[in-house]
Amino acid sequence: MKKIAILAAATSAAAFATPALAQDNTPFTGPRVEALVGYDIVKAGSSVDDDGNDNNDQSMEGINYGAGIGYDFNAGGVVLGVEAEYMDSSADTDFENGDFEGFGFGNVNANRDLYIGARVGVPVQPDLLLYAKGGYTNAKFDVRSNDGTTEFNQDIDTDGWRVGAGVEYATSNNMFVKAEYRYSKYEEAEIDFGGDIPDSDRFDIDTDRHQFVVGVGFRF
Repeated sequence: MKKIAILAAATSAAAFATPALAQDNTPFTGPRVEALVGYDIVKAGSSVDDDGNDNNDQSMEGINYGAGIGYDFNAGGVVLGVEAEYMDSSADTDFENGDFEGFGFGNVNANRDLYIGARVGVPVQPDLLLYAKGGYTNAKFDVRSNDGTTEFNQDIDTDGWRVGAGVEYATSNNMFVKAEYRYSKYEEAEIDFGGDIPDSDRFDIDTDRHQFVVGVGFRF
């Protein structure tokens, strides 16, 4: 009788422990690193209307690439996480017929793109996570223009916010792939003169960014 009681107690303990163990072993928790690549579109914002100038390129497109880190944890069936990214981009304006007005600034090349934020996800299958994200982004753009007398060659440092959504698929407990769309809005900027010259006063801008990225990552 005593052995039966002990066996029953052990069976009950195992029954309660198994769901908790399964929850702890979800492939969407813990620290992660990832490599990212995608398509980058930067556009003059909605308050900018320069359609009258056919030569004025109000958008620039290219390939964006970089890396990210993050940490996720299970919060009762919902996955919460924090993350950061460093990206770069090949996007630049088309420069035609001596037009230096492209993109509202001049001849522009996209530079580094920083992001820090949070995400929340829901596992719709044991190996598939749907998530939304949001946070702060800071991007630099290289601006080049010349009117024949004065040459402008500086970086513009911009601040804004980002939201996005994506899907993550766990190929194993340690590896995953992901696909994501994110939208960024830059609303403030300053000119970075470099060296000992102080940056300019901050000024308002209106710049939109659309990014479609895929990634592959590893969890520790």
